[in-house]
Amino acid sequence: MIELTKATLRDIPAMQKLVSEEVSTGVILERSDDELATNIRSYVLARAEGYLVGYTALHIHSPRLAEIRSLIVDPTFRGQSVGKKMVSFALEEARELGLEEVLALTYVPDFFRKLGFEEIAKESLPEQKIWTDCIKCIHFPVCNEVSLIYTLNPEP
Repeated sequence: MIELTKATLRDIPAMQKLVSEEVSTGVILERSDDELATNIRSYVLARAEGYLVGYTALHIHSPRLAEIRSLIVDPTFRGQSVGKKMVSFALEEARELGLEEVLALTYVPDFFRKLGFEEIAKESLPEQKIWTDCIKCIHFPVCNEVSLIYTLNPEP
């Protein structure tokens, strides 16, 4: 059974270990321990029998826009809806915060399309996104990531 929890500072070493292979291949952007600590409240963890099997972050860019980032699932748990559960959790959190849209940049766009995200032009991305994250990527400026957006329905 998968349990979702908010991350704590004690989780950082396990988070770094889980994502290390994807960082080395450039699939996920490297985040320092300090950057994880600064943004720790953004992260939701997936655990199975007490072990970390995935995580993602809901990073807020503005009062209307957030981003799903650093989505990772342990390879042995892929295909078991772990990623879907974490993204759904993040989307619900975004809705509760009053956000209007949630962005995803990914090499696996079909995963996000199945969850209701729609592809958008990269040129429509917020400028601060390009200069704070993308410039640190090993693939910059030649990037094959797909940009997608999810529009939230406001709570009644």
